[in-house]
Amino acid sequence: MFRRILALTIKEFIGILKNRKSRMVLILPPIAQIIVFGYAATFDLKDVPVAVYNEDDGRISRQIIARFQGSKVFKVIGNLDSDDQIAPTINLKKALLILHFHEEFSKDMLKGGHGNLQVILDGRNSNTALIALNYVNTIISDFNRSWAEKNGALPSPARLIVRSWFNRMLDSHWFIIPGIVALLTIVVTLEVTALSVAKEREAGTFDQLLVTPMTPFEILVGKSLPGLIIGLVEGTFIIIATCYWFEIPLRGSLLVLYSGLFTFLLSAIGIGLMISSISLTQQQGLMGAFMFLVPSVVLSGFATPIANMPKFVQDLTLLNPMRYILIIVRSVFLQGAGFDLLWTQYVPMAIIGIVSLAIAGFLFKRRLY
Repeated sequence: MFRRILALTIKEFIGILKNRKSRMVLILPPIAQIIVFGYAATFDLKDVPVAVYNEDDGRISRQIIARFQGSKVFKVIGNLDSDDQIAPTINLKKALLILHFHEEFSKDMLKGGHGNLQVILDGRNSNTALIALNYVNTIISDFNRSWAEKNGALPSPARLIVRSWFNRMLDSHWFIIPGIVALLTIVVTLEVTALSVAKEREAGTFDQLLVTPMTPFEILVGKSLPGLIIGLVEGTFIIIATCYWFEIPLRGSLLVLYSGLFTFLLSAIGIGLMISSISLTQQQGLMGAFMFLVPSVVLSGFATPIANMPKFVQDLTLLNPMRYILIIVRSVFLQGAGFDLLWTQYVPMAIIGIVSLAIAGFLFKRRLY
Protein backbone atom coordinates (compact mmCIF):
# COMPACT_ATOMS: atom_id res chain seq x y z
CA MET A 1 0.00 0.00 0.00
CA PHE A 2 2.75 2.43 0.96
CA ARG A 3 4.58 1.81 -2.32
CA ARG A 4 1.43 2.59 -4.32
CA ILE A 5 0.82 5.79 -2.30
CA LEU A 6 4.46 6.82 -2.75
CA ALA A 7 4.24 6.18 -6.50
CA LEU A 8 1.12 8.33 -6.80
CA THR A 9 2.72 11.07 -4.67
CA ILE A 10 5.81 11.11 -6.88
CA LYS A 11 3.57 11.21 -9.95
CA GLU A 12 1.74 14.25 -8.52
CA PHE A 13 5.00 16.07 -7.82
CA ILE A 14 6.29 15.35 -11.31
CA GLY A 15 3.04 16.66 -12.80
CA ILE A 16 3.25 19.84 -10.71
CA LEU A 17 6.94 20.57 -11.24
CA LYS A 18 6.97 19.61 -14.90
CA ASN A 19 4.35 22.22 -15.73
CA ARG A 20 5.92 25.68 -16.00
CA LYS A 21 2.70 27.43 -14.94
CA SER A 22 2.44 25.24 -11.84
CA ARG A 23 6.03 26.07 -10.88
CA MET A 24 5.30 29.76 -11.21
CA VAL A 25 2.21 29.41 -9.00
CA LEU A 26 4.30 27.79 -6.28
CA ILE A 27 7.21 30.22 -6.38
CA LEU A 28 6.23 33.70 -7.56
CA PRO A 29 2.93 34.42 -5.72
CA PRO A 30 4.28 33.68 -2.20
CA ILE A 31 7.34 35.88 -2.78
CA ALA A 32 5.31 38.69 -4.34
CA GLN A 33 2.58 38.57 -1.72
CA ILE A 34 4.87 38.53 1.30
CA ILE A 35 6.67 41.58 -0.12
CA VAL A 36 3.38 43.37 -0.81
CA PHE A 37 1.82 42.51 2.54
CA GLY A 38 5.04 43.02 4.46
CA TYR A 39 5.72 46.51 3.17
CA ALA A 40 2.41 47.84 1.84
CA ALA A 41 -0.21 46.39 4.19
CA THR A 42 -0.14 48.36 7.41
CA PHE A 43 -2.53 50.17 9.72
CA ASP A 44 0.13 52.77 10.52
CA LEU A 45 0.21 56.15 8.79
CA LYS A 46 3.19 57.98 7.37
CA ASP A 47 3.56 61.35 5.62
CA VAL A 48 -0.13 62.21 6.04
CA PRO A 49 -0.72 65.44 4.05
CA VAL A 50 -1.78 68.30 6.34
CA ALA A 51 -2.77 71.83 5.42
CA VAL A 52 -2.61 74.68 7.95
CA TYR A 53 -5.06 77.57 8.15
CA ASN A 54 -3.57 79.84 10.79
CA GLU A 55 -5.49 83.03 11.56
CA ASP A 56 -3.48 83.53 14.74
CA ASP A 57 -0.26 85.54 14.67
CA GLY A 58 0.96 84.35 18.10
CA ARG A 59 3.87 82.08 18.91
CA ILE A 60 1.86 79.28 20.52
CA SER A 61 0.15 78.27 17.29
CA ARG A 62 3.55 78.24 15.58
CA GLN A 63 4.91 75.94 18.29
CA ILE A 64 2.11 73.46 17.69
CA ILE A 65 2.62 73.63 13.91
CA ALA A 66 6.33 72.94 14.47
CA ARG A 67 5.40 69.74 16.32
CA PHE A 68 3.40 68.56 13.31
CA GLN A 69 6.26 69.48 10.98
CA GLY A 70 8.69 67.47 13.10
CA SER A 71 6.45 64.40 13.20
CA LYS A 72 7.14 61.40 10.97
CA VAL A 73 3.40 60.83 10.67
CA PHE A 74 2.40 64.18 9.20
CA LYS A 75 3.67 66.22 6.28
CA VAL A 76 2.62 69.88 6.14
CA ILE A 77 1.95 70.56 2.47
CA GLY A 78 1.08 74.25 2.69
CA ASN A 79 -0.84 77.11 4.29
CA LEU A 80 -4.35 78.30 3.54
CA ASP A 81 -5.29 81.97 3.45
CA SER A 82 -9.10 81.92 3.57
CA ASP A 83 -12.14 79.82 4.39
CA ASP A 84 -12.84 79.36 0.68
CA GLN A 85 -9.72 77.21 0.30
CA ILE A 86 -10.79 74.63 2.88
CA ALA A 87 -13.42 72.75 0.85
CA PRO A 88 -11.34 72.41 -2.36
CA THR A 89 -8.33 71.18 -0.36
CA ILE A 90 -10.38 68.35 1.18
CA ASN A 91 -12.53 67.61 -1.87
CA LEU A 92 -9.54 67.24 -4.20
CA LYS A 93 -7.70 65.08 -1.60
CA LYS A 94 -4.79 67.48 -1.41
CA ALA A 95 -4.80 67.03 2.38
CA LEU A 96 -6.29 64.45 4.71
CA LEU A 97 -6.81 67.01 7.44
CA ILE A 98 -6.65 70.76 8.01
CA LEU A 99 -5.50 72.47 11.21
CA HIS A 100 -7.48 75.68 11.75
CA PHE A 101 -6.18 78.09 14.42
CA HIS A 102 -8.61 80.90 15.25
CA GLU A 103 -7.52 84.53 15.67
CA GLU A 104 -7.52 84.57 19.47
CA PHE A 105 -5.84 81.18 19.95
CA SER A 106 -2.55 82.38 21.49
CA LYS A 107 -4.24 85.17 23.48
CA ASP A 108 -6.72 82.72 25.01
CA MET A 109 -3.89 80.37 25.98
CA LEU A 110 -1.84 83.16 27.58
CA LYS A 111 -4.88 84.34 29.57
CA GLY A 112 -5.15 80.90 31.10
CA GLY A 113 -8.13 79.91 29.03
CA HIS A 114 -8.62 77.28 26.36
CA GLY A 115 -7.36 77.82 22.85
CA ASN A 116 -9.62 76.21 20.27
CA LEU A 117 -7.92 74.29 17.49
CA GLN A 118 -10.27 73.00 14.80
CA VAL A 119 -9.31 69.81 12.96
CA ILE A 120 -11.13 69.24 9.66
CA LEU A 121 -10.86 65.62 8.48
CA ASP A 122 -11.55 63.87 5.20
CA GLY A 123 -13.95 61.19 6.46
CA ARG A 124 -14.34 59.26 3.19
CA ASN A 125 -11.94 56.66 4.58
CA SER A 126 -13.19 56.54 8.14
CA ASN A 127 -10.52 54.11 9.38
CA THR A 128 -7.65 56.28 8.14
CA ALA A 129 -9.34 59.43 9.48
CA LEU A 130 -9.73 57.93 12.96
CA ILE A 131 -6.11 56.78 13.07
CA ALA A 132 -4.92 60.23 11.97
CA LEU A 133 -7.13 61.85 14.61
CA ASN A 134 -5.52 59.66 17.28
CA TYR A 135 -2.08 60.90 16.20
CA VAL A 136 -3.35 64.50 16.38
CA ASN A 137 -4.65 63.90 19.90
CA THR A 138 -1.27 62.49 20.91
CA ILE A 139 0.61 65.56 19.66
CA ILE A 140 -1.83 67.96 21.33
CA SER A 141 -1.71 66.00 24.61
CA ASP A 142 2.10 66.16 24.62
CA PHE A 143 1.94 69.91 23.95
CA ASN A 144 -0.57 70.45 26.78
CA ARG A 145 1.63 68.55 29.21
CA SER A 146 4.68 70.58 28.20
CA TRP A 147 2.69 73.83 28.40
CA ALA A 148 1.45 73.02 31.90
CA GLU A 149 4.99 72.28 33.15
CA LYS A 150 6.50 75.46 31.69
CA ASN A 151 3.74 77.85 32.75
CA GLY A 152 3.02 76.48 36.19
CA ALA A 153 -0.48 75.43 35.29
CA LEU A 154 -2.05 72.51 37.06
CA PRO A 155 -1.84 69.37 34.98
CA SER A 156 -4.83 67.10 34.64
CA PRO A 157 -5.58 65.37 37.97
CA ALA A 158 -5.63 61.97 36.30
CA ARG A 159 -2.75 60.91 34.08
CA LEU A 160 -2.97 57.98 31.71
CA ILE A 161 0.11 55.75 31.65
CA VAL A 162 -0.07 53.23 28.81
CA ARG A 163 1.93 50.03 28.64
CA SER A 164 1.37 47.74 25.66
CA TRP A 165 1.95 44.03 26.15
CA PHE A 166 3.21 41.70 23.40
CA ASN A 167 3.66 44.56 20.89
CA ARG A 168 5.38 47.35 22.78
CA MET A 169 5.60 49.78 19.85
CA LEU A 170 2.08 48.92 18.57
CA ASP A 171 3.58 48.16 15.16
CA SER A 172 0.76 46.88 12.94
CA HIS A 173 3.25 44.80 10.93
CA TRP A 174 3.54 42.53 13.96
CA PHE A 175 -0.18 41.84 13.63
CA ILE A 176 -0.41 41.54 9.83
CA ILE A 177 2.71 39.62 8.79
CA PRO A 178 2.26 36.52 11.03
CA GLY A 179 -1.22 36.20 9.52
CA ILE A 180 0.39 35.89 6.09
CA VAL A 181 1.64 32.45 7.17
CA ALA A 182 -1.96 31.25 7.10
CA LEU A 183 -3.05 33.31 4.10
CA LEU A 184 -0.35 32.27 1.62
CA THR A 185 -0.31 28.68 2.84
CA ILE A 186 -4.01 28.14 2.18
CA VAL A 187 -3.79 29.89 -1.20
CA VAL A 188 -1.04 27.61 -2.52
CA THR A 189 -2.35 24.41 -0.90
CA LEU A 190 -5.91 24.98 -2.08
CA GLU A 191 -4.76 25.67 -5.65
CA VAL A 192 -2.64 22.52 -5.78
CA THR A 193 -5.31 20.20 -4.36
CA ALA A 194 -8.28 21.80 -6.14
CA LEU A 195 -6.61 21.11 -9.50
CA SER A 196 -5.25 17.63 -8.73
CA VAL A 197 -8.23 15.55 -9.89
CA ALA A 198 -9.76 18.13 -12.24
CA LYS A 199 -6.47 18.30 -14.16
CA GLU A 200 -6.43 14.53 -14.71
CA ARG A 201 -10.11 14.46 -15.66
CA GLU A 202 -9.57 17.24 -18.20
CA ALA A 203 -6.50 15.48 -19.64
CA GLY A 204 -8.33 12.14 -19.79
CA THR A 205 -5.93 10.34 -17.43
CA PHE A 206 -8.38 10.08 -14.54
CA ASP A 207 -9.95 6.95 -16.07
CA GLN A 208 -6.56 5.24 -15.79
CA LEU A 209 -7.03 5.18 -12.03
CA LEU A 210 -9.92 2.80 -12.58
CA VAL A 211 -7.61 0.03 -13.77
CA THR A 212 -5.03 0.47 -10.98
CA PRO A 213 -5.08 -1.70 -7.85
CA MET A 214 -5.28 1.42 -5.69
CA THR A 215 -8.20 1.87 -3.30
CA PRO A 216 -10.01 5.21 -2.84
CA PHE A 217 -8.19 5.67 0.48
CA GLU A 218 -4.79 5.23 -1.17
CA ILE A 219 -5.71 7.67 -3.93
CA LEU A 220 -6.92 10.17 -1.33
CA VAL A 221 -3.66 9.93 0.60
CA GLY A 222 -1.56 10.09 -2.58
CA LYS A 223 -3.39 13.22 -3.70
CA SER A 224 -3.12 14.79 -0.23
CA LEU A 225 0.61 14.36 0.44
CA PRO A 226 1.89 16.75 -2.28
CA GLY A 227 -0.38 19.53 -1.01
CA LEU A 228 0.68 18.84 2.57
CA ILE A 229 4.39 18.88 1.76
CA ILE A 230 4.14 21.97 -0.44
CA GLY A 231 2.09 23.75 2.22
CA LEU A 232 4.66 22.96 4.92
CA VAL A 233 7.51 24.16 2.69
CA GLU A 234 5.67 27.39 1.83
CA GLY A 235 4.76 27.92 5.49
CA THR A 236 8.38 27.38 6.56
CA PHE A 237 9.62 29.89 3.99
CA ILE A 238 7.16 32.53 5.22
CA ILE A 239 7.98 31.84 8.89
CA ILE A 240 11.70 32.28 8.17
CA ALA A 241 11.04 35.52 6.27
CA THR A 242 8.83 36.78 9.11
CA CYS A 243 11.51 36.13 11.73
CA TYR A 244 14.69 37.11 9.91
CA TRP A 245 13.62 39.55 7.19
CA PHE A 246 10.88 41.48 9.01
CA GLU A 247 12.44 40.80 12.45
CA ILE A 248 9.20 39.84 14.18
CA PRO A 249 9.96 37.77 17.30
CA LEU A 250 8.82 34.14 17.52
CA ARG A 251 8.17 33.86 21.25
CA GLY A 252 6.45 30.48 21.29
CA SER A 253 7.37 26.92 20.42
CA LEU A 254 7.90 25.69 16.88
CA LEU A 255 6.14 22.47 17.88
CA VAL A 256 2.99 24.41 18.79
CA LEU A 257 3.21 26.45 15.60
CA TYR A 258 3.77 23.50 13.25
CA SER A 259 1.11 21.40 14.96
CA GLY A 260 -1.40 24.14 14.17
CA LEU A 261 -0.05 24.49 10.63
CA PHE A 262 -0.30 20.72 10.05
CA THR A 263 -3.89 20.57 11.31
CA PHE A 264 -4.78 23.61 9.21
CA LEU A 265 -3.29 22.04 6.09
CA LEU A 266 -5.34 18.89 6.59
CA SER A 267 -8.55 20.92 6.61
CA ALA A 268 -7.42 22.95 3.58
CA ILE A 269 -6.48 19.78 1.68
CA GLY A 270 -9.85 18.20 2.47
CA ILE A 271 -11.69 21.27 1.17
CA GLY A 272 -9.45 21.40 -1.93
CA LEU A 273 -10.02 17.72 -2.74
CA MET A 274 -13.77 18.18 -2.31
CA ILE A 275 -13.69 21.00 -4.84
CA SER A 276 -11.47 19.00 -7.19
CA SER A 277 -13.62 15.87 -7.05
CA ILE A 278 -16.73 17.71 -8.27
CA SER A 279 -14.92 19.83 -10.88
CA LEU A 280 -14.85 18.60 -14.47
CA THR A 281 -12.21 21.10 -15.68
CA GLN A 282 -9.28 23.00 -14.20
CA GLN A 283 -11.17 26.25 -14.70
CA GLN A 284 -14.00 24.95 -12.53
CA GLY A 285 -11.44 23.89 -9.92
CA LEU A 286 -9.86 27.34 -9.86
CA MET A 287 -13.25 29.04 -9.64
CA GLY A 288 -14.27 26.73 -6.78
CA ALA A 289 -11.05 27.50 -4.91
CA PHE A 290 -11.53 31.24 -5.49
CA MET A 291 -15.15 31.08 -4.29
CA PHE A 292 -13.96 29.51 -1.04
CA LEU A 293 -10.87 31.69 -0.55
CA VAL A 294 -12.52 35.11 -0.70
CA PRO A 295 -15.13 34.59 2.06
CA SER A 296 -12.60 32.51 4.00
CA VAL A 297 -10.18 35.46 4.22
CA VAL A 298 -12.92 38.01 4.90
CA LEU A 299 -14.43 35.89 7.70
CA SER A 300 -11.11 34.91 9.26
CA GLY A 301 -10.33 38.04 11.26
CA PHE A 302 -7.25 38.70 9.12
CA ALA A 303 -8.06 42.40 8.71
CA THR A 304 -11.34 43.04 10.54
CA PRO A 305 -12.11 41.71 14.05
CA ILE A 306 -14.66 38.90 14.17
CA ALA A 307 -16.17 40.52 17.28
CA ASN A 308 -17.28 43.48 15.14
CA MET A 309 -19.27 41.25 12.78
CA PRO A 310 -23.01 40.51 13.17
CA LYS A 311 -23.87 37.56 15.40
CA PHE A 312 -24.99 35.24 12.59
CA VAL A 313 -21.75 36.00 10.68
CA GLN A 314 -19.70 35.23 13.79
CA ASP A 315 -21.44 31.85 13.97
CA LEU A 316 -20.61 31.27 10.30
CA THR A 317 -16.90 31.87 10.94
CA LEU A 318 -16.85 28.78 13.17
CA LEU A 319 -16.81 26.71 9.96
CA ASN A 320 -13.75 28.56 8.65
CA PRO A 321 -10.41 26.85 9.45
CA MET A 322 -8.51 30.07 8.77
CA ARG A 323 -10.17 31.67 11.78
CA TYR A 324 -8.43 29.22 14.11
CA ILE A 325 -4.98 29.16 12.50
CA LEU A 326 -4.76 32.98 12.66
CA ILE A 327 -5.31 32.84 16.42
CA ILE A 328 -2.66 30.12 16.75
CA VAL A 329 -0.04 31.87 14.60
CA ARG A 330 -0.45 35.30 16.19
CA SER A 331 -0.57 33.87 19.71
CA VAL A 332 2.59 31.80 19.18
CA PHE A 333 4.51 34.68 17.57
CA LEU A 334 3.52 37.53 19.87
CA GLN A 335 2.33 35.89 23.08
CA GLY A 336 4.37 32.70 23.22
CA ALA A 337 1.20 30.69 23.89
CA GLY A 338 1.34 26.91 24.29
CA PHE A 339 -0.98 23.94 23.86
CA ASP A 340 -2.71 24.68 27.17
CA LEU A 341 -4.11 27.96 25.78
CA LEU A 342 -4.60 26.95 22.16
CA TRP A 343 -6.06 23.44 22.29
CA THR A 344 -9.55 24.87 21.68
CA GLN A 345 -8.31 26.10 18.29
CA TYR A 346 -6.85 22.74 17.23
CA VAL A 347 -10.01 20.71 17.84
CA PRO A 348 -12.35 22.57 15.41
CA MET A 349 -9.69 22.50 12.67
CA ALA A 350 -9.19 18.77 13.19
CA ILE A 351 -12.95 18.17 12.96
CA ILE A 352 -13.18 20.26 9.77
CA GLY A 353 -10.24 18.33 8.30
CA ILE A 354 -11.67 14.89 9.16
CA VAL A 355 -15.15 15.72 7.84
CA SER A 356 -13.89 17.33 4.62
CA LEU A 357 -11.46 14.46 3.92
CA ALA A 358 -14.24 11.93 4.57
CA ILE A 359 -16.54 13.72 2.12
CA ALA A 360 -13.71 13.93 -0.43
CA GLY A 361 -13.10 10.18 0.01
CA PHE A 362 -16.80 9.45 -0.54
CA LEU A 363 -16.81 11.54 -3.73
CA PHE A 364 -13.68 9.75 -4.95
CA LYS A 365 -15.33 6.42 -4.31
CA ARG A 366 -18.36 7.43 -6.35
CA ARG A 367 -16.13 8.57 -9.20
CA LEU A 368 -14.06 5.40 -9.19
CA TYR A 369 -16.89 2.92 -8.97
